[in-house]
Parts: sequence; C-alpha cells; structure tokens
Amino acid sequence: MDGLHKGAQGGSVARAILESKKFAVRALTRDVTQPNAQALRDLGAEVVKGDLNDEKSVEAALKGAYGAFLVTNFWDDLSIKKEVCQGKTVADVAKRLGLKHVVYSGLEHVKRLTGGQLAVPHFDSKGEVEEHFWAAGVPMTSVRVAAYFENFFMAWKPAKAPDGDYYTLVLPMGDVPMDGISVADIGAAVCSIFNSPEEFIGKAVGLSAEKLTVQQYADVLSKGLGKDIRDAKITPEAYKKLGFPMAEDIANMCLFYQMKPDRDVKLTHRLNPKVKSFSQFISENKEAFKGLWKISSTDRP
Repeated sequence: MDGLHKGAQGGSVARAILESKKFAVRALTRDVTQPNAQALRDLGAEVVKGDLNDEKSVEAALKGAYGAFLVTNFWDDLSIKKEVCQGKTVADVAKRLGLKHVVYSGLEHVKRLTGGQLAVPHFDSKGEVEEHFWAAGVPMTSVRVAAYFENFFMAWKPAKAPDGDYYTLVLPMGDVPMDGISVADIGAAVCSIFNSPEEFIGKAVGLSAEKLTVQQYADVLSKGLGKDIRDAKITPEAYKKLGFPMAEDIANMCLFYQMKPDRDVKLTHRLNPKVKSFSQFISENKEAFKGLWKISSTDRP
C-alpha cells in the first residue's frame, strides 16, 4: 500500500492502515527528514523520498503496491494546472502498473456542475483529476472530505469584533449547515474503504462527521473555550472584498456548500465509528486553542 500523501490527511491514512495491520505502508514524501516522516517510520512505514511532479519517482513509489492513497495540494502553488498534472501523472502510472485500488482525495468540479456560474479553483482542479481517473479506467474511489475542524485553529479562527468585547466567526454560510470533520478521523474511514473494494471502487464518497450552522459552530466554541463567539453573518459578496488571497475562492466554496453537496454523515460513522463531533474535537484540543488565544489576543488572557 502506498501513501502518496500530503501532510495531515496522508499521515492520518498511513497511521490508520498501519494500525489495522492489513497492509504494509510505503509513504512518499519530498523530505524524509521531517518529524512527521520519522514518526511514520517509527510506526513501521517505509518512507521514501519522491515528488508528484516527477513521473519516475511516482513509478518507483508505486511499483509492487496493491493500491495507493493520493492527496494533491492546490495550496502549494495555487495552480490548477500543476495540481491536475500531478493527479494525472499518478493516474497514468497506476493504470500502467495495474494497481488494484486507488483512493483519491478529490472534490467536485464546481465550475462544470454550475455551468460556469461558480469557480472554486481548489475544488475544480481535484474534480478534473477525478474525471481523468475515471476516464483512464483506474479502479478508484474518490473521497470528498468536508471542511476540516482544524481550520478553526488558523484560517477560520474567531476574530475580535471591532465594536464589542466578543469574537466572530467570519464564514459566509448564512443559516445553511456546513459539513465538517477532523482530519485525524479521515484515516480510519479511508482504511475501511480499502477493506471493502467491491463496495466502493468506482464511487465518490462524501465524508462528514456532522453538519452545523456557523452559529452552532460558534456556540460550541463559546461553550468549550469560555469566550463569547458569534456568527459574523458576513455575505459572500462582502467576504470577497476582504482582500486576502483566495477570498473569492473561499466565498464561492461557501456558496457551493450552500447547495448542499453530498457529504454522508451516516456512512462516515459506519466507516469510522469513532469519528468525533465538533464538540468532542474542541474538548480534546482545548489547550491548543487556549494557546492560540494567548498568542494572538490583545484582550485579557
């Protein structure tokens, strides 16, 4: 089993497969000296140096493998072209080598689904890779993962309100529930998919621990962290004007989430019975969250 993986998702999958003891794991990484790579080696993985941009290293990594888990990373280069090229390379090599099952961390091709009305580059690139896998005839399952709970540590961290002693979650979702999951819980679900190829090959599977509105996420954070946190109730149009890189991408992603794409909470709990709710995730990570407040907050700690 090969883990052609990027960071947290790939590490989660590799650990779950190692724990199951049903497959040996070979993990491909650009830097074998990283602590995460060393941790996988300590757990029994074979860690090899490689690069998704280099077809020969992909071929060397996949040779002799039953299957592979693949994560491509749009955020490395903010390039649809580069991510699509990486995914197609793996698909073509997997087909040539006759891999029995590839699980790809994919997403919908939003631009195509909406007739060009919405573009979400970090979705659309993965959607294009999905389509190439299907067209190439690779036995593949696409897992379409919900928003990470871990985003609330950084990108979606509550922001101090300018007009009061409280904090806001700035996400343009309106009152529509947004699916979420901890990246740490993805691994066991993917491991279950590998263990049931007859059920999942040729399918796209949406993973989600639960669906909450932004206000419900805020309520959980308020209770868990002892802070007054509220939904900022920002519109997608206002979000696009915030001016940071990818603001339009994230706003369009939330507009797509409002269309309620298929993320299957019931199936996710079957694939990983230990999947955590957002409340459990906050409870388990309370100290890490409090550390962030102390570093970034200008109010009392």
